[in-house]
Amino acid sequence: MDQKLLYSLPVWTHKNEILVKLLKNFPSIQFVSLVGVDLRGNNTDEKIPISVMLDDMETFLQMGVQTDGSSVMLHEIATLNNAKVDLVPDLEVNWYVDYNFEHIHQETGLPIGSLRIPAFLRHEGKYVGSRGVLARVEKYFEKHLIELFSTYPEMLKEYGLESADEIESVKMTTATELEFWVRTPQDKANEEKLSTSQLLKEQYWKRTKGSVRSALEESMMMLNDYGLEPEMGHKEVGGVTAKISNTGKLDHVMEQLEIDWKYNTPMETSDNEVFVRVLVEEIFERYGLEVSFMAKPIEGVAGSGKHTHMGVNLKTKDGRLINLMAPKDRDKDFLSKAGWGSFMGILQNYEAINPFVTSSNDALKRLKPGFEAPICVVGSVGHNPQNPSRNRTILLALVRDMNNPLATRFELRAPNPTSNTYLYVAASYLMMLDGIEAVAKSNLSAKELEGEFSKPAGEEKFYLDKDRLFRSEQDVFDDYTEEERNHLFGTPPATVWENISIFEQNEEKKKKLFKGQVFTKEIVNSYKIATIDQWVQEIAGRIIHQHTKIIRNCKKLHGLEYVTDLDVVHWEKINGLRNALMKDSLEKKSLISQWREAIEEQNLEKISRLQLTIGEQITTLKKYYLEYRRNLMEE
Repeated sequence: MDQKLLYSLPVWTHKNEILVKLLKNFPSIQFVSLVGVDLRGNNTDEKIPISVMLDDMETFLQMGVQTDGSSVMLHEIATLNNAKVDLVPDLEVNWYVDYNFEHIHQETGLPIGSLRIPAFLRHEGKYVGSRGVLARVEKYFEKHLIELFSTYPEMLKEYGLESADEIESVKMTTATELEFWVRTPQDKANEEKLSTSQLLKEQYWKRTKGSVRSALEESMMMLNDYGLEPEMGHKEVGGVTAKISNTGKLDHVMEQLEIDWKYNTPMETSDNEVFVRVLVEEIFERYGLEVSFMAKPIEGVAGSGKHTHMGVNLKTKDGRLINLMAPKDRDKDFLSKAGWGSFMGILQNYEAINPFVTSSNDALKRLKPGFEAPICVVGSVGHNPQNPSRNRTILLALVRDMNNPLATRFELRAPNPTSNTYLYVAASYLMMLDGIEAVAKSNLSAKELEGEFSKPAGEEKFYLDKDRLFRSEQDVFDDYTEEERNHLFGTPPATVWENISIFEQNEEKKKKLFKGQVFTKEIVNSYKIATIDQWVQEIAGRIIHQHTKIIRNCKKLHGLEYVTDLDVVHWEKINGLRNALMKDSLEKKSLISQWREAIEEQNLEKISRLQLTIGEQITTLKKYYLEYRRNLMEE
């Protein structure tokens, strides 16, 4: 990459005189963009001439710019009659320069750059966006954890500390693994071929070729230029082998990839992910490839996850770095006492985290048995302390390196590329604190806490829900029936409305989000309204159209060729299902018409119920039609 380009501006550069000097030395940086993030994870990308920033740097850095907040996801906060929102630069995080390689600066011959500055959304003096929530949890987590250690100093003994006064700071660390699909534009997915390829395990870590290889390599190199320390880029389980066109280039590309980079603070990790998604998408587009960050862009094959790793370190005043989760004796125990508290806190209170993890129709389509996507609220730590967990069917896993205690962390496996990292990470750390506090009060040893976590369903314990099982080292899908899973781990929500309803029903767990004023009732309410609104609008504007297109495309094909009685039976089943789904009569309305009525009436429970019924019927229709087509000699 061209070393004449300025890629990133670390925190030490965020001073007036340094910024003025840097920006004047790199004149191809023509714009500045304050990147605010609303409650649904959408980020702003306005173009402000860099001269506006340079003319009054101090005011710009302190006050930012004003914008209209009524068009972003801040429902009932930034309303039409009170819509003014400030975008306030965050001076405590890394900034990046986003280059447009299709627009060249005439004087320097370099691509035009936009300085992207992560920003807070401020409304009536309060930080109301996603970054504001996460910033509050970072401060509250450190403050409250040290307060807990001051109150319960015996918690520190396994770290070789006598009191909280020895702690200089608390370092929260987070990392995400970003999966995505790439394809040749306009190509349609052949679900049967993709499913077969996945079953045969033909794609995972297979060699990348042609434009996919070039785009992946350039993405990794660019991440390095930006100082993000890429760790790995590789093929994932989904995809089919591309074809070579007449020009000698690969065509009909349909592949799933993953890119990982080094951990950072929760805020920096969330900001980096926003930037990496833009970077990756634009690089692949320059190679003629379309990128999808949907959770389940293709039915019947692997969806895309965003496994999220979370950990905590204590920095002592004498310069030591201590992993909060690692036990004193790693051969004897899985976790420290605070580690067990953190692990149990996430699982015990997951009903208050899940709405921020899985909040769309697309996301729920990914969470299906058989695709290594977790559907049960259960964790795994390993069969014994010497053998860390490798169970890929659970929600929360303990990740350990026996040779490196600092590597001890948790992997949350439910998030997907559309999950709002700022919010679900904030909620997860809050619940970790809740668990640590409960463990501190219990005064139990690490070995006793392992027994608490490993309890059978139905056994009363000091913290975990009595009727649930929280630990499984077995395959959740193969070793339990659906009935057993629902009984032991709780029935998972099947629609966005069900997820929000479960959240509302768990009032005590929901209240824990408000500790330290990290989340507020206004923010939670705004997020809930935005999530439900998006769910309903997507059904009305997209999903009904997609379903009707499938129904209309299931046409009668047999005619002139020899027809068997099986063809007739197949078609009668298909046509009967088509009519039930979409054809009204004087006596009865079709399921889709009932769905439309429920949307008009805003009957959310009925919308949810019909979504499940119609979804099952569409799946059956596609299955019937495939069987019908297989028996025909011609189409």
